[in-house]
Amino acid sequence: MRPLLITNARLLDPASGLDAPGALLIEGGRIASLTGAAADEAERLDAGGALLCPGLVDMRAALGEPGAEHRETIASAAEAAAAGGITTLCLLPDTDPALDDPALIEFAIRRGEATGRVSLLPYAAATKGCAGQELSEYGLLREAGAIAFTDGRRAIGSARTMRLALSYARAFGAMVVQHPEEPSLAAGGAATEGELATRMGLPGIPAAAEAIMVARDIALARLTGGHVHFAHVSTAAALDLIRAAKAEGLAVTADTAPPYFDLNETAIGDFRSYAKLSPPLRREEDRLAVLAALADGTLDAIASDHQPRDADDKRLPFAQAEAGGAGLATLLGVTLAQVHNGALSLAAALALLTCRPAALLGIEAGRLAVGAPADLCLIALERAWQVKAGQLPGKAQNSPFDGRALEGRVIATFKAGRRVFG
Repeated sequence: MRPLLITNARLLDPASGLDAPGALLIEGGRIASLTGAAADEAERLDAGGALLCPGLVDMRAALGEPGAEHRETIASAAEAAAAGGITTLCLLPDTDPALDDPALIEFAIRRGEATGRVSLLPYAAATKGCAGQELSEYGLLREAGAIAFTDGRRAIGSARTMRLALSYARAFGAMVVQHPEEPSLAAGGAATEGELATRMGLPGIPAAAEAIMVARDIALARLTGGHVHFAHVSTAAALDLIRAAKAEGLAVTADTAPPYFDLNETAIGDFRSYAKLSPPLRREEDRLAVLAALADGTLDAIASDHQPRDADDKRLPFAQAEAGGAGLATLLGVTLAQVHNGALSLAAALALLTCRPAALLGIEAGRLAVGAPADLCLIALERAWQVKAGQLPGKAQNSPFDGRALEGRVIATFKAGRRVFG
């Protein structure tokens, strides 16, 4: 590839604090200069004043492949990710078969590389088959390229199994990612327990199911010295526990997803199954607590929590419909909505999507720095658009944000210096 000089851009690197007009030179798939100096043979791209930042690092996405390719394939997810400015995507292991074998980890990595659009980083199953019983072979899976260990959308319900998982993962320098929901309390539930669920006649899941699991696993992290990461945290009570654990110095981290700071439980009104998620949408006070935790640093990342479902999964009575929402194409736009309304600064919002998840995962991504991979996202911050299910990139169209008006759209995405979108 010829060197590429992107000029007339607003360069923003949350990791270093850089936020200034400038130009960026790409050579050999890496950032060669942030000064604008370039050889005569360099191709030039005028950014027109748009924001140029690191490509997004999405640390939590479920895909259909292997086993449910009718919902989403790695190739279709890579297309949607590129359209959303995502250049690094972490794949959950609760596929069919589950990613509990080194050969399957290597398969997922190769399939990601074959798209040319995204670095696919697979989690390995914390337990064989993601069944919550027998631990997987952590050493072999880590050697094969597993980024961390989790049972994905299934909580590790046994305290003994979770204790062993944290201990073994620590020995291999990895974290265990938990779906924080006490299984026996959540079983059969469809919405957050309370007045709305009762009025709609829906079986409820108590919000306390999240805090109970978080409290247990914080105690196990204290016992083992292992690193527990809580995914898609959605309640004020759980966030208070995580905040206290961090103050204690424990290896405890957490992320959330856009539905939990942009929507509340009223979005399921009229039995709208696109808004049936796991964990379920919460009360307004919990939504505000999630926003506060993003602003004060309690939460370490924002992940898409992409859960592809097909029409047959959602066209059912609400209680029987599958939980999950598509999130790749809307991750950036919904996060930027909190910048536009003043809840988050632009640098803080982008840090939660780039350098902070990259640091958590221990990967070379999420920075604008000389020598860093030229994984980049060019954004028109004020460009308005509307989320329309059926018109999103990729196969998955089950967006809980269907009909939502947003400001801020990706106009180009670069992977290793190659333009893969826009």
